[in-house]
Amino acid sequence: MATSAELQARRVAAVPRGVGNVTQIFAKTAKNAEIWSEDGKRYIDFGAGIAVVNTGHQHPRLIAAIEEQLKAFSHVCFQVTPYENYVSLAERLNAIAPVPGPAKTMLASTGAEAVENAVKVARAFTSRTGIISFAGGFHGRTLMGMALTGKVVPYKKGYGPFPPDVYNVEFPNLYHGGSTEQSLQSLKSLFKHTADPSSIAAIIIEPVQGEGGFNIVPKDFMVALRKLCDDHGILLIADEIQTGFARTGKLFAMEHYGIKADVVTMAKGLAGGLPLSAIVGRADVMDASNPGGLGGTYAGNPIACAAAHAVLDVIDDEKLCARANAIGKIIIDRCTSLQNNSNLNCIGDVRGLGAMCAVELVKDKASSEPAPELTSALLKAANERGLILLSCGTYGNVIRFLVPLTASDDLVREGMDVFEAALTDAIAKVA
Repeated sequence: MATSAELQARRVAAVPRGVGNVTQIFAKTAKNAEIWSEDGKRYIDFGAGIAVVNTGHQHPRLIAAIEEQLKAFSHVCFQVTPYENYVSLAERLNAIAPVPGPAKTMLASTGAEAVENAVKVARAFTSRTGIISFAGGFHGRTLMGMALTGKVVPYKKGYGPFPPDVYNVEFPNLYHGGSTEQSLQSLKSLFKHTADPSSIAAIIIEPVQGEGGFNIVPKDFMVALRKLCDDHGILLIADEIQTGFARTGKLFAMEHYGIKADVVTMAKGLAGGLPLSAIVGRADVMDASNPGGLGGTYAGNPIACAAAHAVLDVIDDEKLCARANAIGKIIIDRCTSLQNNSNLNCIGDVRGLGAMCAVELVKDKASSEPAPELTSALLKAANERGLILLSCGTYGNVIRFLVPLTASDDLVREGMDVFEAALTDAIAKVA
């Protein structure tokens, strides 16, 4: 049996360095919210494969659905010989997505594909080319995805030029001094100096920024954005790739705002670990493309569709939206307690929706200066103590908590105990 160290040496030799790794822990088995490495060590998983296994690793209902479909067929290509579970999944997503009905759904394989196709349908429907995104946003690693993404390193540096007619404006990051008014002014300035609203096909936004630092869109800004889009005939695209499928305590994060998008992109938690994404939008928008203009060889794979049906069943039957809120409360309460600890001066902000929670680490609370070195040390210390954590943020100083929603309260509390101990270790190391 190869050790993780031996596998890491093989990985360095065989895999490009551009494919980063958060840890050097090589997974052998996983169950619910725990992972065991090739070395036999147990880890509590607070990453969930980057918000993918919201229903936990190896959920028995997903396994059963996958096995049943695999016995029938694994691939025939929907564009050649269509199949029922693609259609029925589209019907389910049309009924629950935060878009005005009637809705239609196209399935793809990855989040980046979902974003690319959302841009395509927006341009086809509006006969416009411009797309607006936000600083700190993340929308994928394809050329269009990178053009939309509001963070240069590591995503954009060295990969340009990017597709034209993409405009990045200020995000209302409240902790770092942003506001709804400033972001709206950024949009008004763009319309006045750079691109007329009549040239803009769509505005794309994450209700909670993922890679950008789990920054939550203020409700008044989202409402104003919806009105601005309506006033100018611009489509609103909600990127729910990381926020979707019960993660924020609602099936979709847009439900927190009481408004609907014209198009919603989905992936990650949709199929519980199998590659599947979806673009759900108003039927008139989705029908604007000509036959053959949308699709993909593996898009809407039948095994992934079967898994997605099981995921939706589990979310409903096991009340995972409520579980997300309960898990989030445990995490936020503990992090707030640490933030209020007079002996700690490194937790600048605690934020979250449901079980999409984060802490922003700073050198001191007074200056709010980001502390990426402390963040890196914390990740390493957590790994050493048996906890998998992920970082994010424009400054690389945010710890994000993405616990599988099937985790027990006891396991979440155990993980938070490890987090607190690892934070103490990291503070001592960087002092």
